[in-house]
Amino acid sequence: MSANPKNFSNISRYIFYGNDTPLPEGRDLRAGPLTMRYENGDLRYIRFGQHEVLRRIYIAIRDRNWGTILPVFSNVQLDVRADSFDIQYDVENRERDVDFRWHGHISGTASGTLTFGMDGAAHSSFMKNRIGFCVLHPASCAGVAARITHIDGTQEAAHLPVYIGPQLIRDGIIQPLYPFADMAALSHEAAPGIWAHVTFAGDTFEMEDQRNWIDASFKTYCTPLRLPWPAPIKSGTKISQAITINVEGSLSDLAANPISRNETVTLAPTNDNPRTLPRIGLASASHGEPLSTTALQRLAALHLAHLRVDLRLQNAGYEVALRRAWSEASAINCALEVAVFVSDAAAEELVALRTLIDQLKPKISQWLIFHIAEKTTSERWITLARQLLFRLDEGVLLGGGTNVFFTELNSQKPPAHLLDLVSYSINPQVHAVDDASMIETLATIPMTIESAHQFSANAQIAISPVTFKQRFNPVATSETPLAPDELPPQVDQRQMSLFGAGWTLGCLKVVAESGLDSITLFETTGWRGVMETDSESPLPAQFHSLPGMVFPMYHVLADIGKFAGGEVIPYQSSAPLQVNALALQKEGRICWLIANYTAVPQTVQIGGLNPTVKLHPLDETTVEMACMSPEQFRATLGEAVVTSSGTLKLTLRPFAVVRID
Repeated sequence: MSANPKNFSNISRYIFYGNDTPLPEGRDLRAGPLTMRYENGDLRYIRFGQHEVLRRIYIAIRDRNWGTILPVFSNVQLDVRADSFDIQYDVENRERDVDFRWHGHISGTASGTLTFGMDGAAHSSFMKNRIGFCVLHPASCAGVAARITHIDGTQEAAHLPVYIGPQLIRDGIIQPLYPFADMAALSHEAAPGIWAHVTFAGDTFEMEDQRNWIDASFKTYCTPLRLPWPAPIKSGTKISQAITINVEGSLSDLAANPISRNETVTLAPTNDNPRTLPRIGLASASHGEPLSTTALQRLAALHLAHLRVDLRLQNAGYEVALRRAWSEASAINCALEVAVFVSDAAAEELVALRTLIDQLKPKISQWLIFHIAEKTTSERWITLARQLLFRLDEGVLLGGGTNVFFTELNSQKPPAHLLDLVSYSINPQVHAVDDASMIETLATIPMTIESAHQFSANAQIAISPVTFKQRFNPVATSETPLAPDELPPQVDQRQMSLFGAGWTLGCLKVVAESGLDSITLFETTGWRGVMETDSESPLPAQFHSLPGMVFPMYHVLADIGKFAGGEVIPYQSSAPLQVNALALQKEGRICWLIANYTAVPQTVQIGGLNPTVKLHPLDETTVEMACMSPEQFRATLGEAVVTSSGTLKLTLRPFAVVRID
């Protein structure tokens, strides 16, 4: 599954974040006591002193399959003053049959009032699922007091939920997060005595708990989901909306500003007890090609706990998939995680599978039982699996849950009392696809684990699989054909990037420190794997990889794999959206992995180190060797550095991952 470039220099400009398009330039703004960041037509990280009151405000144009139509900006005008600003711009959202154009206007006054408006019109007729504002309250608002003004003028007091609020479906209609429905205004207590007020105009607004999809926010969106969707929009239709924000309170007891982006980021151990590393595995490659000897050797070096294989028992080819997966798992010295998909003929299917298992005698660590017509495994299929498939003396865990998102698990709880393992999948861009939003999701993954424990009795928690993009769209209403030079929708170019390595490190950090039991990441090889295949392919060249190269994330897994069965020492960062660290220990060995999530150098100070350490950077200076000669890269001794009383200050290059031994 390689692309056309023949040498690394041709793809090196893509290695940072998967493409060579410049990242959006942000601009720091102030409106009286409020600070925020403007970026590509959006407002992000709106703060009152050190308190973040809103995570983001933006306009979403979503097609009939909930796909995001990306904006193209023109005529951008910024009038930025010391304590106020005015911004104007024009936007086109055009893709396939969708053509929607609008004018945005944002202003912030010295008195602390923000207004954000959009005036648009359809220039084609198309089907839409959403057009308009989304207002994101940060996940840190969990549990805070709120006041709701409904469209009928009534007011209501409430609290945002601590554990993730389920998205319920009644009579086929998706329900909002009650009582946050039919809203004309919403206020919340951002800090004791500090209230943030948001007023909506131009549509009816309601809320969902986006933590269900690992977004780091509660999202207030326009057009209630009780109305039919997709909905037709005729050419010439005009849409106008506006948002107004005010904050009530005093800054007298608060620092005036949050940490500057240019200050040193501190990394230090917490007082929490070490946690055992989860069992880490990969999924079988979806491309169906056999793995080469070199690929198997490199995968063996990761010290994986398991290899996931999906068996759809209605399909005649599942035996071939199982045989291939067991051959690969044997070669890389790990067990199988077997995801079994049954139909209503489950009894016959499970008996046939048990017969095949008795013949092959594969080493299986855990079963995941799903039904092809259910989003969450119901009790009937778990009971059948225990009777017909499960063997207690084999020491295998019997799992179930959902093959889709945490939201399915949260809204329809599995029969946890019958399960050894409750499982769900995650990906960081169900709603937003930009780098910053993907990094934000890392803080939310532990919230899903904590919420899952609330309804999982004594069962272990597994996340399987983790992917950068959706493997399939569970809410699509039609097929979208691919253009000849377009990558499949499951493929993200950041898979082969330093950014991808940093996100992977961050994911493993937060799940390990949260006590997750098992995690399955990505695939073995190919566009969705941790390395390329060895063969050439005529597929589109946009992925910018080379035959046989490993992706930077491979080295993150290899570093962590050396500590399989070991412990994680919890660390905290003063700026977790910029830099974070994972600390590992096993049998007297200690290793720190630090990731720079940003496109600019970051100065980092890390404590808790030994007097002398060795640095192994994975960055623009070493990435060619790391990708093209991974064994040589991993054999390098690193640079010896003497710390000052166990503290080290260093500068990380853009998107760098540094290992400290």
